[in-house]
Amino acid sequence: MKKTRVLLADDHTMVREGLRSLLSQTNDIEVVGEASDGEEAIGRVAALKPDVVVLDIAMPKVNGIQATKKIKEIHPSTIVLVLTAYDNDEYIYALLEAGAAGYLLKNVRGQEFIDAIRAVAAGESVLHPVVARKVLRRFIPVADTTTKVMPVEKLSDREMEVLKLAARGLDNKAIADQLYLSVRTVQSHFASIFNKLPVSSRTEAVLYGLKRGWFTLEDTSETP
Repeated sequence: MKKTRVLLADDHTMVREGLRSLLSQTNDIEVVGEASDGEEAIGRVAALKPDVVVLDIAMPKVNGIQATKKIKEIHPSTIVLVLTAYDNDEYIYALLEAGAAGYLLKNVRGQEFIDAIRAVAAGESVLHPVVARKVLRRFIPVADTTTKVMPVEKLSDREMEVLKLAARGLDNKAIADQLYLSVRTVQSHFASIFNKLPVSSRTEAVLYGLKRGWFTLEDTSETP
């Protein structure tokens, strides 16, 4: 079994120790390194190339937002999962725009945290659907609807259907049920989307499509 390689970045030693201890109880996740500030996190990503970086927002030298931007620049396939005490809309917007795939608060249960790492590693979003739609609405104004870059040559019709359902906050199983597909097939569609677009998570993929006017939230709304 291929393990998900994780880097922990937090300026509190006890937090890192606690997370490392928690993840050591799994057989599919491996902590490959730690960082005590944003600058160190960037350097460790360059050296270790982890699958997932778990980082806080408030860190010395380089904060989580700046670190996320740099990490996505130097190693785009690395997935960033934010774990923080700050429940602030502006932080959420800034981090997702920087390339973070998920946003968790530190009051989550241990199993929820483990599940979140597995989810983002599989290309899932760990944002609550209500939060996800609020975030997506924030990005609507930046989509240039007068000069759409149509994805005909990039994504298939089925991949666009999958992406639109992801924009509604549906997980892989819900998308599979909606389209009468298997979960494995939905995962394959997301893998194809990630290969075709410069993204590594469904959150990034949805934002990518919104910013280019491929679809709007109205397109993805459920019929009353």
